[in-house]
Amino acid sequence: MSGVFPVLGDWVEQGWVSGALLTVEDPTGVRADAAGEAEVGGYFRIGSVTKTFVATVVLQLVDEGWVGLDDPVGTYVDGVPNGDRMTVRQVLNHTSGLYDYAHEEGMSTNRWRGAARFRGYRPEELLAVAASREPYFGPGQGWHYSNTNYVVAGMLVERVTGRTYGDEVRSRVLRPLGLTGTIVPGQWAGLPEPHARGYTEVDGRVVDATLMNPSLDWAAGEMISTAADLDRFFDALLGGRLTSAASLAAMRQTVPTGTVFAYGLGLQRFDLPCGRSVWGHGGELIGYLTYATRADDGRRAALSYNPLGDGLPGEELIGLFESVYC
Repeated sequence: MSGVFPVLGDWVEQGWVSGALLTVEDPTGVRADAAGEAEVGGYFRIGSVTKTFVATVVLQLVDEGWVGLDDPVGTYVDGVPNGDRMTVRQVLNHTSGLYDYAHEEGMSTNRWRGAARFRGYRPEELLAVAASREPYFGPGQGWHYSNTNYVVAGMLVERVTGRTYGDEVRSRVLRPLGLTGTIVPGQWAGLPEPHARGYTEVDGRVVDATLMNPSLDWAAGEMISTAADLDRFFDALLGGRLTSAASLAAMRQTVPTGTVFAYGLGLQRFDLPCGRSVWGHGGELIGYLTYATRADDGRRAALSYNPLGDGLPGEELIGLFESVYC
């Protein structure tokens, strides 16, 4: 059983997860705990939390005058369907209508892909898959979460700066904040030690899904981090230390999604049953689920867990965050 947060041990005993770790920080200090295969300070795949890092870099480019949020994204990236009518803002808040390439057979990192999980991809391939399918709707005419948006955002960063998006994340965010546990892995299939393994069920048996080439997610979800680093990142971002006040306000302008969160520019707002709202992002890659959040009073929490079977019941997850924030 875990000590600081016994609920993590309960999840393991119930067979919902093979490992879980949680770090909570507030003005009184840091509380961290882990259960099962997970270790405090361990590394994990953060999935779509990568999107917040990428959006932050784009907003920094806006602050520097290199990019306009309401410019057509086709100004910066070729080959985007409706790119002449679709704004950078619409790409970042998923109102672009771009088809999600990850919905194609064998192209989701949330599904078991056998030996194909070690194949490498280029972002141009991912965009081409999306461009071959009809958009969900015209730019600005709806909301649909699409990983293609953040492939386009990563390509925009590279076209504008002449450097890889990973280099820009490292130089603009990771190094200034001292996030030494956060990695843009590229074609690397592994994780640093220590890390909990990720599992999935295939034909009724549990298989180890830890190793995979994450380039299929690229700027939409490839990064690796630690709970402490994610707490530090979201505190810096939402505390106004990474962008201008105007850009942070733009990131916090949300659109309704019809889901449990509202979506801004690379940020999700979660409204808890107790009436409080927290900001952050969730992420999933096969075998790994992550939630990194921060309230406006500065309290923040980062959770990573490795689901088993049907996974963690939603009420358990909500209950944990209510205990932290409410």
